[in-house]
Amino acid sequence: MQAVGVISAGRFAVLAILCLLLGSKTFASPMTGRSAVEAEFRMWLEQSVWPDARQQGISRATYDHALGSIGLKWDLPDLQPPGRAIPSGDQKQAEFQSPGRYFVERQIVDLTTTGKGLLNRWKTVLDQVESTYGVPREIVVAIWGRESHFGRVVPRHDALSVLATQAFMGRRGALYRPEFLAALTMVEKDHVPEAQLLSSWAGAMGQPQFLPSKYLRYAVDGDGDGRRDIWRSVPDSLASIAHFLREHGWRPDRGWGEEVRVPSGVPCTLEGPRQGRPGSEWTGLGIVPATGRAGAPRDATRFLLMPAGRLGPAFLVTDNFYILKQYNESDLYALFIGHVADRLGGTSSFSGTWAPTASLNRGTITVMQRTLQDQGYDVGKADGLVGFATRTAIGEWQRKSGREATCYPDADLIRAIR
Repeated sequence: MQAVGVISAGRFAVLAILCLLLGSKTFASPMTGRSAVEAEFRMWLEQSVWPDARQQGISRATYDHALGSIGLKWDLPDLQPPGRAIPSGDQKQAEFQSPGRYFVERQIVDLTTTGKGLLNRWKTVLDQVESTYGVPREIVVAIWGRESHFGRVVPRHDALSVLATQAFMGRRGALYRPEFLAALTMVEKDHVPEAQLLSSWAGAMGQPQFLPSKYLRYAVDGDGDGRRDIWRSVPDSLASIAHFLREHGWRPDRGWGEEVRVPSGVPCTLEGPRQGRPGSEWTGLGIVPATGRAGAPRDATRFLLMPAGRLGPAFLVTDNFYILKQYNESDLYALFIGHVADRLGGTSSFSGTWAPTASLNRGTITVMQRTLQDQGYDVGKADGLVGFATRTAIGEWQRKSGREATCYPDADLIRAIR
């Protein structure tokens, strides 16, 4: 009987020939058909992934059982298969679109209505979660709703296949390789059945939509049954969300922020996490709450947030806002969570309005960012995303060019900057 983990002579010969033909995982070979890529994938699993898995304590029996029939998922987005042209860099997620389009009132009302019922249904669990982690129940339920519509959206992708495909030929392979290994660790040490490892197309799992490494570090047993089941257990899911936020530094003594009115004389270039100041100083500049509901003590450090520059509502946020961004690195995501949490608490919609803005593709924004960098402006990363650094750089460029500072790009502005 052949021992587990020993490659037969015939298979070894095939792999050796493939090594010579295909070379390393640089995909320099002209063999670009799917069968050749699948063969290289199997070789990669054996020669590259298995040694790392073994070092992390994955047994050969677990490895073979989990990956014995695994194949590449060719229908995933963001792939760069061998021999294929590099796909467009544009992102389709809502976080990368025009800010106002992210806040669909119909969706917010739906989440709020359903969420209020679940606040009552799971009151005892949420009492315990709030007491243990200090994270408001409204914040936890808002994330639960945003990530999986309170567990009603069930991912149906095989997580191991998704993660293996992204690690092998995804454009962010360096990010996904450790996640692939973390998923194998879940199978080995948490005894999560492979059939239960279902995820989104990006590898996020369960009701909180954790990547495997986040599961290993932050998932907790909220119902006391000895398992961390973020797929089927609501208490586990709610406690895991709160644990994640608390471990990232959530401050129980303050909220996330509040909507404010910013006088026209206050520059939009004061935005961002680098320019925090006490609430009393913002008040001194004439910035006042839009709803009358304060999000933090007036002596606490606050940060101006203007996700659409002068073309949308403005906010003063606390450091808890940036903790929400640890869950999803997007100003709009964190603002959405804070706003839905407020709505769950009984507040109304935004006072300010979102002016129509064009959805500019990431390539165009990246060119603009590099042009601004060449002119000495700090845009953060030239990644095609209109983050706070890019917004403030735009505002500075507008001011120095004698234009009204909006701190947000449009097609005319991009042409002018070029």
